[in-house]
Amino acid sequence: MIHNADHTNKKMSEKTNKSKFDKVLSTKDIFVLAFGAMIGWGWVVNTGIWIETAGALGAALAFVIGGIMVLFVGLTYAELTAAMPQCGGEHVFSYKAMGPTGSFICTWAIVLGYVSVVAFEAVAFPTVIQYLSPNFLQGYMYTVAGFDIYASWVAVGVVTAIIITIINILGAKTAAKLQTIFTALIAGAGILLIAGSAVNGDPGNIVSNMFGGSVEAGTTALGSVLTVAVMTPFLFVGFDVIPQAAEEINAGFKKIGGIMILSIVMAVAFYALVILAVAYVMPLSAMADSNLVTADAMGLAFNSAIMTKVLIVGGMAGIITSWNSFLIGGSRAMYSMAESNMIPRVFAKLHPKYKTPVYAIALIGILSVIAPFFGRKMLVWIVDAGSFGVCLAYAMVSLSFLILRKKAPDMKRPYQVKYGTFVGIMAVLLSGLMTLLYVIPLPFASTALIFEEWIMAGGWAILGVIFYGYCKFKYGAEFGAHMDVEYEDVDEQPVFAGRVGSVTE
Repeated sequence: MIHNADHTNKKMSEKTNKSKFDKVLSTKDIFVLAFGAMIGWGWVVNTGIWIETAGALGAALAFVIGGIMVLFVGLTYAELTAAMPQCGGEHVFSYKAMGPTGSFICTWAIVLGYVSVVAFEAVAFPTVIQYLSPNFLQGYMYTVAGFDIYASWVAVGVVTAIIITIINILGAKTAAKLQTIFTALIAGAGILLIAGSAVNGDPGNIVSNMFGGSVEAGTTALGSVLTVAVMTPFLFVGFDVIPQAAEEINAGFKKIGGIMILSIVMAVAFYALVILAVAYVMPLSAMADSNLVTADAMGLAFNSAIMTKVLIVGGMAGIITSWNSFLIGGSRAMYSMAESNMIPRVFAKLHPKYKTPVYAIALIGILSVIAPFFGRKMLVWIVDAGSFGVCLAYAMVSLSFLILRKKAPDMKRPYQVKYGTFVGIMAVLLSGLMTLLYVIPLPFASTALIFEEWIMAGGWAILGVIFYGYCKFKYGAEFGAHMDVEYEDVDEQPVFAGRVGSVTE
């Protein structure tokens, strides 16, 4: 039975529970988790595609547009995370505002985004090895969408997926140490590319290729910018890993919000500068003949084949950082849903020694093991299907921000956003518009999901409906049950202001 907040069962709303997680993550740890997740590997493999599609300035502008949307959304996340630092992030925010059904849709959508990134990296890693070693492909198996699948290619993806999964089971601190090392490697590679391009680049390369779009292709400059812009949510997803692991953070709640915003700003700047650096040093004609444009641009910037390999190694580090972060984020989101009886309770079980949601990590790990069997063509499908889920979740979190500002004005907000109503409305409009671009085909841009991508998103939605129906039937009144976390440091404990919106009794 559904009730308004004024009629919420008082006994149920006052339930609290001590956190089952260990506080092992420092402010540095959460910054590298977020920033490392956002810069990842995508810029190494896709920068050439972005420039060829939208031009040098057009592609950089697309990332600024996507970054503005994510920044507005990030501000809502920053306030909500500081006010409700509880494992699950989106799950908790949307539950407080919209009740269990809204929370289920929002959290299931963001988990699709997380799982898609993990699967993306499992496919991307053997792609890098193939570039480094031309004789790497051995043992032809079959062909998927024109891409030949080889046993050696699949084996590298599968083995790496197993290793990353095991590292995450061993604990968040172990994963954070790995993240710090590899984030430094990938950031260093990007900075070297930018610096080398600034010294040896040619302004004429950008002047002759400022914007994309052509009459022959049926696209406009605006359409080409939007085509790239809709890819950006997938690449910027990562700052939201911080609220997923909020119970494991050993830092002040106000600092959590500030670090989240800092990570977004730095990621937007990183992508835009890399795009401009590649376009500055490499002519468009040369990009057409390159298998990995960003790596070859690094070689041109330093006139050295060795530096090409250096950037690829940095790119490999980026794969690990994203892979690592989203295993953490996805597993914690599933854990929070299972704790609320929204998906099977097995996903709420923690490892007795390492205090990690072992079964949730294992499930996402298994999906990453399967991904390499579908080949490289799957990369594009994963990006778009995952981005759709991310944008939908962002829109629902932004709406939750506005609802809670109205219904829970007295909630303690250690990190309070100025001009909250304006920020919330902009976040809802921008993320909502981005979501619609995946659904509604435009005559001048290729933004809508294609058949294979709808299969992925639709299959995930069907699995969600099955879980929803099964748990609703099995747990009855306990479906959507939720407990707030009891904090040991009472001076910093946020006030949750009880249930808001509607809840199931």
